Amino acid sequence: MQDTPRQQLTLFDSTCLIVGIIIGAGIYEVAPMVAAGTSHAWGFLLIWVVGGLLSLCGALGYAELASAYPHEGGDYVYLNRAYGRWAGFLFGWIQLVVVRPGDIVGMAFIFATYATALYDPFGGATVPYHLLPWEVYQNADVALCQIVYAALAVVILTAINVIGVNQGKWTQNLLTAVKAVGLLGIVAVALMAGPSLTVTKPSFEPLPLGLALILVLFAFGGWNEMAYVAAEVKDSRRNIVRALVLGTGAVTLLYLLVNGAFLYALGYAGVAQSSAVATDTVSAVFPRVGAGLISGLVCISALGATNGLIFTGARISYALGADHRAFRLLGRWNAGTGTPVLALVTQGLIALVLIAALGSFVNAILYTAAVVYSFYLATNVAVIVLRIKEPQAERPYRVSGFPLTTLVFCGVCGYLIYRAIDYKPEVATVGLVILLLGLPIYWLMPKDRNPAAEGPGDATRPGE
Repeated sequence: MQDTPRQQLTLFDSTCLIVGIIIGAGIYEVAPMVAAGTSHAWGFLLIWVVGGLLSLCGALGYAELASAYPHEGGDYVYLNRAYGRWAGFLFGWIQLVVVRPGDIVGMAFIFATYATALYDPFGGATVPYHLLPWEVYQNADVALCQIVYAALAVVILTAINVIGVNQGKWTQNLLTAVKAVGLLGIVAVALMAGPSLTVTKPSFEPLPLGLALILVLFAFGGWNEMAYVAAEVKDSRRNIVRALVLGTGAVTLLYLLVNGAFLYALGYAGVAQSSAVATDTVSAVFPRVGAGLISGLVCISALGATNGLIFTGARISYALGADHRAFRLLGRWNAGTGTPVLALVTQGLIALVLIAALGSFVNAILYTAAVVYSFYLATNVAVIVLRIKEPQAERPYRVSGFPLTTLVFCGVCGYLIYRAIDYKPEVATVGLVILLLGLPIYWLMPKDRNPAAEGPGDATRPGE
């Protein structure tokens, strides 16, 4: 009876998973702000290239770790082996209660915002992003509409992934293909609009270049997701590296094409001053249906990212449950569906609670931001630690340009951690408090396994 992950994901499936998660709705939200943080059109395009290269530097570190340790759980497995079980537990803990459900909720709220623009049964206005959770509910009609849409997205996509891995991966492939075609469609429309198109908008507040880079890297977020499903990838020792490089490269190319199209249609000033850059571009050619087309495209993009986050996030909880008695129920793999059903359901329930508690996209992002880059940093440092600690481990792939690429990415992570704490210290404090709560939980829970164990990977590796 098969009760462990099966290798069912092809190179195409894996690449679609990465592309689908990275291309959420971030590109539409942040492009004007990024333009306002640069001084010239070429600087605007260059910062997207830099973002892609920095993301690739991080992805190469994950590629070495994932090909050397192709087990379910990603960072959880690597941190276990590099620093000890406490580090892997803290990662699994913070992913379970903060990062992954928060990311899912953030993308679900983006879907809800644009779904409300397409159909709002309450006839309300969009909830302002600056509102605190309790202030969101002062406009009950709008809050209810967006919360219902976000909750439906989480419930339906979680149910699809519970049914089976094939349903989850084909949903991901379809959504990825549709939104990639949609992005290319925006490029085509921009060419139809021509370079003479102008827009009149109020001046956009200039942003620091450092903040613009943070926004770019936010739009590239998700390249590390391949590591979480490494045990389900066919020919994982080769295809993990290929998927990471192909996925990151494809997204970089798409982002350059789309942002180049925005510049061509609107001009640098037009992009920097726009509040809805894709809508402005498409509406110039299709004034009657442009806004609706873009809203539909963003909905599909957000659903694709939400589905990918749900698919991979449950694998982290599965790895945590497989290795710690307190979370053992999460570590059960359903042989009938080929999925970690209880991990998926738990993740979905936490996400639903956060939807009700946070009430908006920005609040969801603030809930997660403080600790994310701390673990990116720790995992890339683990590349160095494990080369020293486990030199005998087979490494089908070694980081290209090592150690420069790894050190560059670690330096960027440190910078982003500093910027997050400096910009919103109270939010960083909340994230750190929740993270530190994991330590007494780890110390107090029963230790029913050998502390020297390497994590779930050795017990659940397919074919062994």
